[in-house]
Amino acid sequence: MKIAILSCFYPYRGGIAQFNANIFKELGKIHEVRAFNFKRQYPDILFPGITQYVTKEDNAIEIPSTPLLDSVNPLSYIRTAKAIRQWEPDLLLMRYWISFFAPSLGFVARHQLKKTRVISILDNVVPHERRFFDTPLTKYFLSSCNGFVVLSSSVGEDLLKLKPDAKFTTIPHPIYNHFGEKVERESALKSLALLPDKKNILFFGLIREYKGLDILIDAFSKLDSSYQLIIAGEPYGSFDSYQKQIDTFGLNDRVKLFTRYINDNEVPLFFSAADVVVLPYRSATQSGISAISQHFGVPMVTTDVGGLKEAIENRGTGIVVDTPESGAVAKGIVSFFEDGNRDIYIRNIEQSKEALSWESFAKKVTDYYHTLI
Repeated sequence: MKIAILSCFYPYRGGIAQFNANIFKELGKIHEVRAFNFKRQYPDILFPGITQYVTKEDNAIEIPSTPLLDSVNPLSYIRTAKAIRQWEPDLLLMRYWISFFAPSLGFVARHQLKKTRVISILDNVVPHERRFFDTPLTKYFLSSCNGFVVLSSSVGEDLLKLKPDAKFTTIPHPIYNHFGEKVERESALKSLALLPDKKNILFFGLIREYKGLDILIDAFSKLDSSYQLIIAGEPYGSFDSYQKQIDTFGLNDRVKLFTRYINDNEVPLFFSAADVVVLPYRSATQSGISAISQHFGVPMVTTDVGGLKEAIENRGTGIVVDTPESGAVAKGIVSFFEDGNRDIYIRNIEQSKEALSWESFAKKVTDYYHTLI
């Protein structure tokens, strides 16, 4: 089967590009696969981080791709659609996570051969940070696809609200396994200059309002001095309000800040030092951070939002608290360290890895394709 994948690939960085690289590699073991990349993903003025591109410190998978699509240049939509159409794929696979890409991806999907089935992997249908144009643009995009893969049941529910007749299948987010293996805890602590003999709580990934870092800092202020909070990730916006919280609670000696983009080769250090990863999210669909945590065998404490419960509590890989409130999060963290179930969580993580492999995900995608023919 000929499969075209239209999304971001190397030299773009981040979870979406990493996901695409892994699925490209897995599908390519059996099928003829070609990657069509963005020529320009975001205009620099619209990108909230420091850079969109990989650095020499990243363990990026250098997928060969054809860079064609410029998100803000309609002429590139025509060129991209034509290039994919001329290759005559049986399946066009796309990723959708924000309405900014709806016009470009929707146009390309609409201008394919009749034989080509268009399937979109939906990270989100409803954005975490909503704007007035999200719904009409997303509806435009959804109407251009033959079928969908959602990564959690909550995304499936959102999909049906906007497209009640949508055909979709639910396949959980696979485990990210390209970061390498864990290192010795003591070595990780030394490399990161962390205090020894502490209960280490890790908040990892992009710092955005919906991810609830302020909730976690408030929760951490309720814990005693045996706990250490590690915050590792690039702020999308100002970090000032979080720093003010830390100062107000007098936590500077127990909160360790790495407020920058974390290169791939540093990732094992943070997860090797951590006892637990906390996801205090206000909203979520699924989380790439949970996929990294499971690779490194680190249990999680998370709030009951979106698809996090099914990804964590239903698999017995951590604790889910009822609400995104500091008291509940603090109670969940204390319970994790005191309930004696840590080894059970770790064992359940190991047992779930085969079901959450890239091989399994790729097979389920192609099986779903055959239901659309």
